[in-house]
Amino acid sequence: MHTTTAEVHRDAWGIPHLRADGPRALARAQGRVTALDRAWQLEVERHRAQGTSASFLGATALAWDVFARRARLADTARRCFAALERQDPETADWVRVYTEGVNEGLAEGARRAPEFAGTGLAPGHWEPWHPLGVWLGAHILFAGFPAKLWREHVVRRLGPGAAELFATDGPGTSGSNGWLVSGARTVTGQALIAGDPHRFIEDPGVYQQIRLACPEFDVVGLAVPGVPGIAHFGHTGTVAWAITNAMADYQDLYRERLRRTGAGIEALGPDGTWRRAARHTETVEIAGEAPVEVEIVETDRGPVIAGGPEGLAGLSGLQGPTPGGPGNPAGPQGSALSQSSASRERPEGSGGPERPECRDRLDRLHRQDRDPLQGPDDRPRPDDSLAHPVALSLRYPPRVTGDLGFGALLPLLRARRVGDVDRAFDAWAEPVNVALAADTEGGVLHRVAGRVPLRAPDNRLRPVPAWEPGHDWQGRHEPPRAGLADGVAVMANQRGPAAPLGVEFAPPHRADRIRALLAERAVWSAGDMPAIHTDTHLASAAPLLDHLAALDGLSPAAARLRDRLLRWDRHMDAGSEDAGAYAAVRTAVVRRLAAHPVFAALAEPPAYPEVFLPWLALVPRIGHALENLLGARELYGIDRPAIVRAAVEEAADRPATTWGERHRLAAWRALPDAGAPYDEPGLAGDHDCVLCTSAVPGLTDLAARGPVARYVWDLADRENSRWVVPLGADGVPGAPHHHDQLALWTAGDLAPVVTDWARLTKETDL
Repeated sequence: MHTTTAEVHRDAWGIPHLRADGPRALARAQGRVTALDRAWQLEVERHRAQGTSASFLGATALAWDVFARRARLADTARRCFAALERQDPETADWVRVYTEGVNEGLAEGARRAPEFAGTGLAPGHWEPWHPLGVWLGAHILFAGFPAKLWREHVVRRLGPGAAELFATDGPGTSGSNGWLVSGARTVTGQALIAGDPHRFIEDPGVYQQIRLACPEFDVVGLAVPGVPGIAHFGHTGTVAWAITNAMADYQDLYRERLRRTGAGIEALGPDGTWRRAARHTETVEIAGEAPVEVEIVETDRGPVIAGGPEGLAGLSGLQGPTPGGPGNPAGPQGSALSQSSASRERPEGSGGPERPECRDRLDRLHRQDRDPLQGPDDRPRPDDSLAHPVALSLRYPPRVTGDLGFGALLPLLRARRVGDVDRAFDAWAEPVNVALAADTEGGVLHRVAGRVPLRAPDNRLRPVPAWEPGHDWQGRHEPPRAGLADGVAVMANQRGPAAPLGVEFAPPHRADRIRALLAERAVWSAGDMPAIHTDTHLASAAPLLDHLAALDGLSPAAARLRDRLLRWDRHMDAGSEDAGAYAAVRTAVVRRLAAHPVFAALAEPPAYPEVFLPWLALVPRIGHALENLLGARELYGIDRPAIVRAAVEEAADRPATTWGERHRLAAWRALPDAGAPYDEPGLAGDHDCVLCTSAVPGLTDLAARGPVARYVWDLADRENSRWVVPLGADGVPGAPHHHDQLALWTAGDLAPVVTDWARLTKETDL
């Protein structure tokens, strides 16, 4: 029995404020209250980390489970925890105590959550490595290594220049806005940090508003359910920090030559030697269907995540494409449109196909799928140097180093000044982020945090041959740093301090717009920040509008629509019919470009596992690269004015709608039909707006991705800070605090951060 005590208090929004007599008791309380509020979410994430989610979610989760098994996510998390026990026993013990708290609260939390009864799932038992598995599972696709497959696909079909045309942060990446305003530019003389992380919007939400207080520290912030502490966004009272995705490239794909021998499997190394690869089989259970056996192979480079000795078609792993798949994707994250746990990491609009009985499907895949390097007659293409079947292995830092960066978590909670945050981020591993921090003594920080390996430039661009020398890792980059300009720092996934570490970054529009807005006033207050959060100006509309301006000879209706769009203020406001009309024209342009014979070779993606197909889907790729494709001097002879002309004529014949009618929230749910329904509102914003609610032009205008939280950290007075999440603090459908923040979030408003214990309601002792 533990003898330490903890208290749970709640504010008016049901946000838990925890107070304990030490960090261990606080970690236990955090685990327990998270289990009470979000038992279903915790168990889904644990099973995803283990590759066992199909056992209760069914075949829709199979593709993810196979990837998780083959990528060795659970084994990597175990290794990292074992290393943490050796190197940082205090943090390892703190993580262990958190899982003990989860186990104490899980049964009670499961009784509150209808999804358990709906699936027949019994709450399981959390082991100390599970939080590391949750973290790894949430971020393994964060850096978008499947984009290397798309880049190679495009170059092979259209030539080297094509990769730059499609270079953008969409559709598979996660991003954020963040900005720091120094005390010289605020009404209080103390700094402000504000922003909003952009990810797929999930129900329950991906961030948990929470306060963790003990004699050693008192921190409010946004926690990741299933992981102790407050990693990404926090305020200790004297120092605050926030992060955005640095868009760094730190994972590599290797083409492997494998062969079977009497003793197992061998892989050809860069020295010309065949070496034994680790091999075993695992069985993936599927609710309502026969289980699937998966062969797990790992070379000296890393786990084999696609293919095997027989090539990409020769190893169970749910290779695609399949009928109804990426050529006709179902929608965001599988879809807010096709709701599947397996497809959460997918870019918007790139969901999976209709799924027949799994065993039949695997048999069909083995018969039909072919190596993407082979021609239609199964012979290697003449211009390819590879004459053997190939597989793909993945090399990712924690698999190599045994470190997920959990050593940063306790130091962040204990931070008092910017220097403390800086030292904590020295231990950060992944995902690689750009961090901002400020303290009450005027200190500021703007740096990259995370580990990016040093290796050949080709490793960043495409899958590289494992049998050729020169592609190994040689240490790691020193994290870049930056300063402030005119008293502000802005991070919005653009080419900033992390530029030397990445390949594709977000267009500069969000960052430029935030800087321009901040330049409009000499000084700012915390209450002014929502005006920046909710700005809807769409700078990337310019190339399409330029094409429209050059058209003549339109029908009267199309001419009226063109003239109206040329008068439009370029704001993607929910109530704007002009924004809705622009979206209709944009959709028609994207679809017509995607159907052009020039891009026919890209319409059928290579035979990679289904979990990667979203990065290879043509329509989302064209939709997110539309600005580049329309603005390029030449586009393979495509008559773009004719396409825009046909698109505006088509849109002119359609009924007028507001943008909000087209652009509605489409949150992802592991079990779509569980719980009480609620209205999902029409939204303002778009992919390149500061209010980044992403549609998938050409496929759907529904928004599956957007701000999963908004925050303002005020260093003058923490109680003057504000925050909001898309739904609410409670993960249980129908609970009073399940989606009580939705109206605030939709309107661009924020809830106050309350830290006065007298204004909170004590719920219980733990």
